Amino acid sequence: MAPHIYHAERLDHFMARVNAEYYAETPFLSDFITAPEISQVFGELLGAWAITVWQSMGSPAKIILAEAGPGRGTLMADALRVITCQAPAMAQALSVHLVEISPRLRQVQAEILHPYTQPVWHKHVEDIPAGSMILLANEFLDALPVRQFIQTSTGWHEHYVANKTLELIACPPPTLPDSRVLEPNTVVEVCEQAQHIVRGLAHRFTHSPGVALFIDYGHNTSSTGDSLQALRHARPTHPLQAEEGEADLTTHVDFTALLAVAREGEAATYGTENQGDFLQHLGIMERTEQLARNAAPQDAAMLRSAANRLVAPDKMGHLFKVMALASPSLPTPPGFTKGPVA
Repeated sequence: MAPHIYHAERLDHFMARVNAEYYAETPFLSDFITAPEISQVFGELLGAWAITVWQSMGSPAKIILAEAGPGRGTLMADALRVITCQAPAMAQALSVHLVEISPRLRQVQAEILHPYTQPVWHKHVEDIPAGSMILLANEFLDALPVRQFIQTSTGWHEHYVANKTLELIACPPPTLPDSRVLEPNTVVEVCEQAQHIVRGLAHRFTHSPGVALFIDYGHNTSSTGDSLQALRHARPTHPLQAEEGEADLTTHVDFTALLAVAREGEAATYGTENQGDFLQHLGIMERTEQLARNAAPQDAAMLRSAANRLVAPDKMGHLFKVMALASPSLPTPPGFTKGPVA
């Protein structure tokens, strides 16, 4: 009998591999539903938001409208419908770029966006070509892999996955971009990929006009702790126990760390705002009522219920946060109640 070979895989490597298999094999939205699929108003508001941002840039003759993690393309389709109707000059000026690695989802996106445009796809945010840009990213950051560190009485250790369990392996102390206090025996999550993306965008926006909008579930304080979770067949499951490729692994986004990274890169930063407050500032209830008045009673009730799901504090309104980073010369983007964070 061959000897057993011990193998431990760093947690972020495990997450990246499992999620790649999941998104390659599982029909999108079979386990969860995102805000653009809950209500068309979500994408419409972000389309109107993009119009205002484009105008604040001086209405450039060429503008990249990009989305990271576009799912089925519903958000972008709803946004483009508003842009085409309300700002035809912007519609003529823009080119649509999507950050998507799944060939199957690219095909779905091409079909839904066919009435508006032929998008250009990229595997990474940093692959988007130079130029003025508006980037939208809804529920993109939460699926990026994280490393988990913990300080014990014997020093710093990192979580590895072996035989569907977590093991601690000694390591150097983690480097964090903010000044949080690291409590002993508490997990600290570091998403290096998200920090890399934000750092690259900050550098880009100091050289050419741009704004990036991120909406995701997470925390806006310097909190720590294990937030790794998984969905399998639309139900919560143990992140390490499901068969590989059958579960969607996510963590809460550390907005505090990402905002600190962006400020280090000299970008202007905004937020975080609660999603409910952000959407209400953009007019979600007014637009919903406008649609409801012209809809059948059953459809009107569904529209109002969908809007409430997005903004209510006990639903998605407080769990989901919104942040933006932008070129320092641009004004505060719509939906944010305060100026840039120093």
